[in-house]
Amino acid sequence: MRNIALKLMYVGTAYHGWQVQKNAVSVAETLEKALASVVGHPVHCTGAGRTDAGVHAQVYVANFRTTSRIPCDRLPLAVNTRLPEDIVVVRAVQVPEAFNAIGSCLKKEYTYRIYNSRIRNAFYVNRVWFYPKHLDEAVMQRAASHFVGTHDFAAVRSVGTETRTTVRTVHYFDIARSGEMITCRVCADGFLYNMVRAMVGTCVYAAEGKFSPDDVPAILEGKNRTAAGPTVPAGGLYMTKLWYHEDVL
Repeated sequence: MRNIALKLMYVGTAYHGWQVQKNAVSVAETLEKALASVVGHPVHCTGAGRTDAGVHAQVYVANFRTTSRIPCDRLPLAVNTRLPEDIVVVRAVQVPEAFNAIGSCLKKEYTYRIYNSRIRNAFYVNRVWFYPKHLDEAVMQRAASHFVGTHDFAAVRSVGTETRTTVRTVHYFDIARSGEMITCRVCADGFLYNMVRAMVGTCVYAAEGKFSPDDVPAILEGKNRTAAGPTVPAGGLYMTKLWYHEDVL
C-alpha cells in the first residue's frame, strides 16, 4: 500500500467546499471519483484543510492510499482527464506512511482579494470581492497588525465545526494595494471556521471608520463575534501556500 500526496489547484465556485457532503458536490468527492477510476478501487482523500463553499485554492495538498502501481509521474495526467476543468492535479509523489495532508501541515497561507473600484469588472465575478467604496489600505494594515501573534480568535470565528481550542498563532497578516486590487495575505498555524474572512471584514470596518484599528486587541479579548467586522464573501478567498516538514511537493 502506497501513500500518495497530490498537489492540486481548484476554482471553488461550483463546489460546496473541500469536504465530502451528503447533498452537495464537493472538491473531495469529485477528486475521489476520478482517482478511483484510475487506480481501480475506492479512494479516500485527506485534504490540507476544509475550504468553505466558493473558496478557491491556488495550492492545495491531499493524500490517499492505493495498491495501484501506476507511476507517480503518470498519475496527474491520468486523473486530470477524468476531472472537470476547474480542478487540476499538478503533481503526485509517494510520501512516508505517516504523512497526513492536514496533520503534517505546519502552517497555511490564505490570500483574500478585494477589487476596490467604483466600477465592477466582469472577469472578477466569483474571483474577488468587488467593493466600490474607497478603502485606505494603510488603516487596514494597522488593524491587521493587531491579529499577529498568539491569541484567542473566538471573536472572528463563525459558528461551525467544533474545535478543541480557539487559540491560534498568526505569523503575518499583510495588506497591500496594487492599483485597484487590495491583497490580504494571512499565515497561521491553523484557522477557525470563517476566520480569515472575518479578519478581513474587521479590517474593512476599521477602514470605514466604524471603529479604530487599535480597537482590535479589545475585540479579540472580548471574544464576541458581533463586535468584529462581517464575514466577507467566499469568492475572494484563496489558499495560496502550505508548509510541511517533508519537502514533498
